[in-house]
Amino acid sequence: MEKIIMLGTGHGFVWNLYNTCFLLENGKEKLLVDTGGGIDVVRNLTKMGYDITDIHDIFISHCHTDHILGLLWILKRMSGLFREGYDAPFNIYCNQEVAEAIKKLYPAVFPDVLVKAIDEKINIHILYDGEKLKIAGEEFTFFDVHPKGNQLYGFETVLHNGKKLIFLGDETCNPILYERLRNADYVMHEAFCLDAEEAIFKAYEKHHSTVKSVCEVMEPLGIKNLILYHTEDTHENKKELYTKEAKEYFSGNVFVPSDLDEIVLN
Repeated sequence: MEKIIMLGTGHGFVWNLYNTCFLLENGKEKLLVDTGGGIDVVRNLTKMGYDITDIHDIFISHCHTDHILGLLWILKRMSGLFREGYDAPFNIYCNQEVAEAIKKLYPAVFPDVLVKAIDEKINIHILYDGEKLKIAGEEFTFFDVHPKGNQLYGFETVLHNGKKLIFLGDETCNPILYERLRNADYVMHEAFCLDAEEAIFKAYEKHHSTVKSVCEVMEPLGIKNLILYHTEDTHENKKELYTKEAKEYFSGNVFVPSDLDEIVLN
């Protein structure tokens, strides 16, 4: 059974949620997608019954603080294990910009003895647009999302049940990707806020979307299941409000996960 475990669902300035990151789980194998901006990535993994040693593969979509800084807490935990002889693979998949940021970050904040342990054990794999890799038992195709901001990569994968899952990072989908998305079974797309609250949260000036604007794009593309994340955190009944707005413009299934929710991909 393949599933998504949402470790966080918020955007970069949230207080009541953790920043968006998740596990894509395939039986015993897992891919961690983004790491959020703090230690809660480790805490939330623990809450969901995982140990840090369960993670061997990480994909980081881009180098914004709310996606990359959680990696420092993971590396800090792992560096101690590396020094004690832990020898399992530890792979980070990312674009060139992210790789350069990682290589500057941990040496700047960790003591030399930990930096040495990390340097000896981790493998940073720099992705190119269209690259295909087998990770955690799945075949992934990584692609440039063609963002307006920092270099951003997404991915698509075909699940064991033959259904296609596409992750688009955290910017409004560039029209150049519409044909890639057409008739996909699952699409993961950011939704910064409700349409009526765009003037409050200013989603568009940040290259983000409202629930309505996402759904108006996804509906004619024939998307079957839409997963919305990277949201504001001011509504306790966010799931109800976002789902209601989405269903006005989108006829497929809509998922508005909360932190620590699981989505079974069946």
